[in-house]
Amino acid sequence: MSSQGQKVAVITGASQGIGAGLVAAYRKLGYAVVATSRNIPQSQDPEVLTIQGDIADRATAERVIAAGVERFGRIDTLVNNAGIFIAKPFTDYTEDDYDAVLRVNVDGFFRITQLAVERMLEQGGGHVVQITSSLADQADSRVTSVLASLTKGGLQSATKALAIEYATRGIRSNAVALGTIKTPMHPEEHHEFLAGLHPVGRMGEVSDIVDAVVYLENAPFVTGVILPVDGGQSAGH
Repeated sequence: MSSQGQKVAVITGASQGIGAGLVAAYRKLGYAVVATSRNIPQSQDPEVLTIQGDIADRATAERVIAAGVERFGRIDTLVNNAGIFIAKPFTDYTEDDYDAVLRVNVDGFFRITQLAVERMLEQGGGHVVQITSSLADQADSRVTSVLASLTKGGLQSATKALAIEYATRGIRSNAVALGTIKTPMHPEEHHEFLAGLHPVGRMGEVSDIVDAVVYLENAPFVTGVILPVDGGQSAGH
């Protein structure tokens, strides 16, 4: 069990990049963390419970929330960070591409969020954060991204709908809309091109995103917000 009053964060896609940065940040805030991804190693930190599984699978969502409650007694924050991005011309997307992106980006959000919100309602409050893409609101002619926009745009609408549905019951819902961030997902030979997509002329750092999520975590009057952290992409080109 977590110590009296200790809060608990669940983070998906937690093994590397932004997810790993979020695990460290929530520990620094004093939270216990339930960290899940397909291949996440066990943590040496007793306050970090790691659970392997495919977030697109409903059974993974059930296991993650059940294990978090069993170990720490509560769920205060869920960060839906797991996501995949496949950039192709629209007519080149295959059925497999479609299924993969919808499963992780939409199915991976839906069941775990239902289960987390049920716990938050019992506790009298909580916070749900989606990691989305600024391409959902501002398409870019240099990046072919219909599947990202279809799924992440849906998450952004759901973020606002959740915020309003639960506004009087102590549950906040927000999103951070990313530009392109330096993570293991992007090989270094692409960095120069990716930097050029941002008006500020550089890629984002993991810390840029983590700082935005921590801001939202500590902002009790902020809900239903899509916060772009994208080097100016959402403002124009």
